[in-house]
Amino acid sequence: MQIVRFERRSGHARSCDFDSSVAIDPTATSAGLKCRSAAASCRTEMCYPFRSEAREALTVKRREFITLLGGAAAWPVAGRAQQAERPEKPVIGYLSTLSEAQGVHLLAAFRRGLGEIGLSEGRNLAIEFRWAEGRFDRLPAMAAELVRRPVNLLLGQAPPAALAAKASTTSIPIVFVVGIDPVGYGLVASLNRPGGNATGVTLMSPLIGEKRLGMLRELTPNSPLIAILLNPKTPDAVPEIGSVQMAAQSLGLELRMFNASTLNEIDAAFAAMAEQRLGALLVGVDPFFVDRRAELVARVAELRIPAIYPFREFPMAGGLISYGSNIAERTSTLAGF
Repeated sequence: MQIVRFERRSGHARSCDFDSSVAIDPTATSAGLKCRSAAASCRTEMCYPFRSEAREALTVKRREFITLLGGAAAWPVAGRAQQAERPEKPVIGYLSTLSEAQGVHLLAAFRRGLGEIGLSEGRNLAIEFRWAEGRFDRLPAMAAELVRRPVNLLLGQAPPAALAAKASTTSIPIVFVVGIDPVGYGLVASLNRPGGNATGVTLMSPLIGEKRLGMLRELTPNSPLIAILLNPKTPDAVPEIGSVQMAAQSLGLELRMFNASTLNEIDAAFAAMAEQRLGALLVGVDPFFVDRRAELVARVAELRIPAIYPFREFPMAGGLISYGSNIAERTSTLAGF
C-alpha cells in the first residue's frame, strides 16, 4: 500500500512508489498488419493545487502500472494501392469526445508528440478534427464522416470515441487512449495480440476508483456517507461502480449514487446532494465530466464538502484533489504509433 503525506506549509509531498506494470505486445494483426513493438509506462499521479491563485499543482508519482498497448501499424500491401489514390500528405482523423476549448491541452500534447518524431501539421501531414462536445450520440456519424473522407488513420480520444471509430471501419488503422478494458469492450482481441485494426493506450481508470475512495476516507475519517457522481452513458461507469462498491464494503462506507449525462442532470444531481448530509464526493471517470469540469468544480464548492476527481484537469480548474493517469501525457505517446 502506498502512503502519500502532503505538507501544506512546505508544499512538499512524501510518497512511496512501487512498480506494477503490464506489458502489452502487439505482434501481428488479423488484417496482416506488421506492428513494431513499443512499450512505455503510464504514470498514475496525484494532483493537488497548493497555490490555487496560480492554479499550480504538485504532481506525485504514485506507481508505474499501466503500459502502452501498442506499436505503430504499417499499411498492408492491399492498402498501399488505395493510399496511392489519396493525397500525398497523410491525414489523421482526430475524433474527440470533448469540445475544442476543453480539449486544447490534449491536442497540444498530441502535436508535441508528433513534433518529437519529425511530423508537423500542415507541413507533412494534415489533421481533420471532430469535436463531440460531450454529446456521445454525435460520435458514430462523425466517425463515419471521417471514414468517407477518407483518412489514413483514426484517433479515438476516450472510450465513446474509440468505440465509435472501431464500429466505423475494419480497414483504417485506429489508435486510441481510453480508461476502460479494451479487451472487454471489443477494441482489441487480447492485450498481447490485439488483432484487427486498432491499438492504443489504456489507463484502466475505473479500476482505481477504490484508491480514490480510500483517499476520501483518509480525508474524512468521521464521514461514513459518500456520494459518487457517474454518467450512466459512458462505458467507464460499470467497472467503476463495481470497483467502488467493493471498496466501500471493505471500508464500512455507505455510498449514494447520483447519475448525470447532461448539464440539467448535473444540476438535478447536485440539488439532490444538497438535501443529504454527505461527507464527501467521488466524481467518476467520464469525458463529459472532463468537458464540464469548471461547472462541476463550482457546484462542489457550493456543497462545501471535499471531492476527489479522476484526472488532473479538475484540480487545475480549482478542484481539491485528483488521483489518476495524466491524459495529456498518454495522448502525446499516441503520436509514436
